[in-house]
Amino acid sequence: MSATIGTRRIRSPLFYRVQRYSVEAVCIAFAIVIAIWSITPVYNMWVIALSKHGDIFSGSIYPPDPTLESFRVVVTEDFWYLANFWHQFGNSFIVGLSVTFLTLFVGSLTSFTVGRMHLRNGWILSNAALMTYVIPASFLAIPIYRIMSIYGLSNHLSAVILALTTFATPYAIFIFSQYGKSIPMELDESARIDGANPLQVYVRIYLPLMAPALVAVGTYALLLAWNEYLYNFLLLSTPGSMTVAVALAQFLNSDQSPWHYMMATAIIYSIPPIVLYYAFRRNMTAGLTMGGVKG
Repeated sequence: MSATIGTRRIRSPLFYRVQRYSVEAVCIAFAIVIAIWSITPVYNMWVIALSKHGDIFSGSIYPPDPTLESFRVVVTEDFWYLANFWHQFGNSFIVGLSVTFLTLFVGSLTSFTVGRMHLRNGWILSNAALMTYVIPASFLAIPIYRIMSIYGLSNHLSAVILALTTFATPYAIFIFSQYGKSIPMELDESARIDGANPLQVYVRIYLPLMAPALVAVGTYALLLAWNEYLYNFLLLSTPGSMTVAVALAQFLNSDQSPWHYMMATAIIYSIPPIVLYYAFRRNMTAGLTMGGVKG
């Protein structure tokens, strides 16, 4: 007992400060390693995009003779793989916005019906939607391709939109259902007493109060559609119907290996989701946190 007390007396405040600073130093060093590991691929994208074709594999950590020629070629479509770049960029926007709208519409309407309309055994619907995530999306590629072919939707943007909406909706239903529990039911009851019908309650009360969750899920759905490759590659086969994510893969089939054009295309293609994320990051945090905490 006395030995323990003596040991505790030896440890001065300086010992605890050194211990705290040591832990902080280790955490900072670990954070720096993670940051470098994460930034290195992005930095290399810029190095390749700003380099000339002959300098790509020179082994330099920075462009020997930096140039924006690759970006000019992409913007002006001055390369045969980039002949439909802006059209494909528009296809990506159509797919992304359509998936976002359908995901928000179906997800919010389902969560409103289950959580606010007192649907009997509505929890079964929510859980059944989440059960679809048990099967990996790659396993469903062939069945979905067959379904789209049967209904004549292959090689059409609507096929990709429907497929991606199918994968994004269960997550949306879960987040909306959890977030909706934070909205007092008394608001709905007061609106009904004043003569509001369910549609008016949904549009004028439910949706405005669900704004943080809508932004969070909408951003998730847009990024999912923007970066999707497998189903775009499987369901879209012509340059006019492709999105940029699929068109980028064509560079891998070129004998010239125009990596600088590919990296410049990828950087330009990544600008919209980056802007979107930083514009709504606070709303995303609020929506996802509330949806994950409420029980």
